Amino acid sequence: MERMAQKIAKDQFRSVFKTVDKDLLQWFPGHMGKGLKQMQQKLRSVDCVIEVHDARIPLSGRNTDFKYTISGVKPHILVLNKVDLIERKMQARIIDKLKSEHEHILFTKCKNQSCAGVKQLFPLAQELIRRSNRYNRQNEDDYNLMFIGVPNVGKSSLINALRVLHLHKGKATAVGSNPGVTRSVLQRIKLSNSPLFYMLDTPGILTPNIQNVEMGLKLALCATIQDHLVGETIICDYLLFWLNHHGYFNYQNYFQMDKPSDNILEVLAHISKSYNKFLRIRTPLNEYMLKPHFEAAANIMLKAFRDGSLGKYMLDESLL
Repeated sequence: MERMAQKIAKDQFRSVFKTVDKDLLQWFPGHMGKGLKQMQQKLRSVDCVIEVHDARIPLSGRNTDFKYTISGVKPHILVLNKVDLIERKMQARIIDKLKSEHEHILFTKCKNQSCAGVKQLFPLAQELIRRSNRYNRQNEDDYNLMFIGVPNVGKSSLINALRVLHLHKGKATAVGSNPGVTRSVLQRIKLSNSPLFYMLDTPGILTPNIQNVEMGLKLALCATIQDHLVGETIICDYLLFWLNHHGYFNYQNYFQMDKPSDNILEVLAHISKSYNKFLRIRTPLNEYMLKPHFEAAANIMLKAFRDGSLGKYMLDESLL
């Protein structure tokens, strides 16, 4: 009955997400191009490339050029982080989709130091390097791992977790909730004394060719770009569309709404009222009135999605 009710409700909502803003695809900041060149210059000193991406968007937004411009013939491991934010059953489907392109895929929750994927990463990198031809680094006694990926997927957090796990030391690289914290290739960060391993953190590099607005909005929804570049209300509108389109209505219960809605302003007005988020506006008659604070409400809705409060969703499920 519940699935039937969801299907009936789903059929009442938009089947296509439309936006009039054609500038949403112009998201390739200049520092990213500079960072890519820095990474290429460091490649000769790298023994293994670790690509980190968000498990909620295992296909969308991945910079496929990395395989050619950065990894080349170096051993390559794909780490899909924030795995706690998707349903476990999705992991097998993701691996099945990507196995022809990536032989080595790990799922991590890097803020959990008991995470199995975090524990497997360093031994796997060591084994791949041992089996590889190190070319110009054959006579070097130290080993370097380069961490690459789009912004805000957890590269720096993963580096810090590995450092604590294997070197028993604290954070060595800055971590922030906003994308773009790591602006340049940093100095080597020690991972292990014996054998001597170092890690290179790198700036987040978006794919230079975002194929469509929906892909870009998935990236925005997962906070790989700063919210204000797209607009919090637009991002929330896409989230609402996606949830309704796939028949996921947990937001109705979470925000204590009477029924699901296809109107983002209606949803944000409800959140604004529930959380007492209003703007005090002066009228032409020099009186004051309260109006919903849509931006504040949008931030509440985005946070609820990003921390998993609205449920565990893999945004690329229709692409698998």
